[in-house]
Amino acid sequence: MKFQPDPELVEFAAAVRALLGDADVPAAARSWAAGDFAPGRKLWTRLTELGVGELAADPVGLVLAFEELGRAAVPGPYVESLAVLPELGAGSMVSLAWTPHVPFAVDADAADAVYVVEDETVFAARLGAARTSVDRARRLAEVLPGDRVGAVPGGAFDAGVLATAAQLQGLGAALLDRATAYAKQRQQFGKVIGSFQAVKHQLADVAVGLELARPLLFGAALSLSPRDVSAAKVACGDAAYRAARTALQVHGAIGYTAEYDLALWLTKVRALLSAWGTPRFHRDRVWAAIR
Repeated sequence: MKFQPDPELVEFAAAVRALLGDADVPAAARSWAAGDFAPGRKLWTRLTELGVGELAADPVGLVLAFEELGRAAVPGPYVESLAVLPELGAGSMVSLAWTPHVPFAVDADAADAVYVVEDETVFAARLGAARTSVDRARRLAEVLPGDRVGAVPGGAFDAGVLATAAQLQGLGAALLDRATAYAKQRQQFGKVIGSFQAVKHQLADVAVGLELARPLLFGAALSLSPRDVSAAKVACGDAAYRAARTALQVHGAIGYTAEYDLALWLTKVRALLSAWGTPRFHRDRVWAAIR
């Protein structure tokens, strides 16, 4: 049996893609990295007014929404606000740390509220020292627990993992699109490099990896079991990382420059690989569930 998402969810996700396609997301990401949150907050407002929070309230819709957020490399604590603690966020930006797998709060200086989760309990947080991420548009900070807010909702951690996996899937798809388009333009030895068999094989391997990871992603959205969610995170992370390495190789020297937009996608993939649990943690969780 072939799984097909609800057509209304697919249409909603297409509307999110169109909104992000019309926005200058790379400029917003660079401003966010520099500490100017106004363009990113404006994008947040447009997405929430569109209803991206309602889309993310359904597990399949969450996957579709975060694929699009990843595809556009949107900055901001969307995972924490829309997937992990939407009840506490109530439409506002939320940042949090979750001991031990999320040691630093993401974008705490831009968020409306910051929390710490310890032993299934949510605490209001006090900001500590800033930390640096390989993704400059992911602003990290140490946080300390303050007053108790309440118990963490059931399944909140795996919702964060699933949303991050979906972001990685979207990032990988965008990198494949960018690498393919560039391979059709860049020339060497009088030919476009996309005509070379080695380049074709590399891009095909990326496409296969992403295609095989996506069913695991939707399977995890349907079951919401820790095993399936971890398997999706591993598969999407591996596929996105291969897409990043291939896109960098296809682009050549220009791909290494921070000024080129490709860097926004490359660094976000690298940062999200270990976000919401390292690959080793998730592989161990899958192994523990099947052995």
